[in-house]
Amino acid sequence: MHGVMHQGGVGLYPLAGLLVGLLVGLTGVGGGSLMTPVLIVLFGVHPVTAVGTDLLQAAATKTVGTAVHGLSRTVEWRITGMLACGSVPATALTVLALSLRTEPAASHLVSLLLGIAVILTAVALLFRSALLRLSGRSTVMLQPRRVAQLTIASGIVLGVLVTITSVGAGALGVVALAFLYPGMPTQRIVASDLAHAVPLTLVAGLGHWWLGTIDWPLLGSLLLGSIPGIVIGSLVATRVPERVLRPVLAGVLLLAGSRLLA
Repeated sequence: MHGVMHQGGVGLYPLAGLLVGLLVGLTGVGGGSLMTPVLIVLFGVHPVTAVGTDLLQAAATKTVGTAVHGLSRTVEWRITGMLACGSVPATALTVLALSLRTEPAASHLVSLLLGIAVILTAVALLFRSALLRLSGRSTVMLQPRRVAQLTIASGIVLGVLVTITSVGAGALGVVALAFLYPGMPTQRIVASDLAHAVPLTLVAGLGHWWLGTIDWPLLGSLLLGSIPGIVIGSLVATRVPERVLRPVLAGVLLLAGSRLLA
């Protein structure tokens, strides 16, 4: 069954890449949280292979998106660096832990955590404004050194989650940054989070390559669509109202997450 669906979906891979790339460029969210469930639920790709392949696809796509945002000078590189200080070592350790697990156990773990991560992402998107109102007052009171420590800690959590599920670099990263830096404009938060996702997904993707869980033809097909998608999305990001995109994306994620947990 998996193999048949996998073959049947070949022509649709670039289209899936294009749509997901557009969303990532527009919102900084939806790379792993949309692409990985789509590969597993619609195309029947093995969960661990879907995660590994999507991570490398995300690394390439988000490098292009970061370049577009970098030219617009919207990336806060100091914050990106602090996140990476936490996420890169955490990612390497998580890859080692995955290599010690047996195949059925790893596959089950990925599906379970992926479903939970996708639903958490949807909730974070839907209630972002309310969460920020609650947190805004408390984070303003924090010392800069404490904010820096919490930024690195956020990187560690993202490193573990993204390596196992390929989800969270976008939405959960954006929410963490918005909590910690309440005065920062949304566009800068999205751009800085996108820039951090590059080293995170690259190290995690290379780890999966080492584990032997990358489908190279699938990766090529996805990139055909996702690279033009993220360029267009990043360029028009300022023109599309966020309040329109966010509920649509959250709805799709809730559906995908519930299918994965079913």
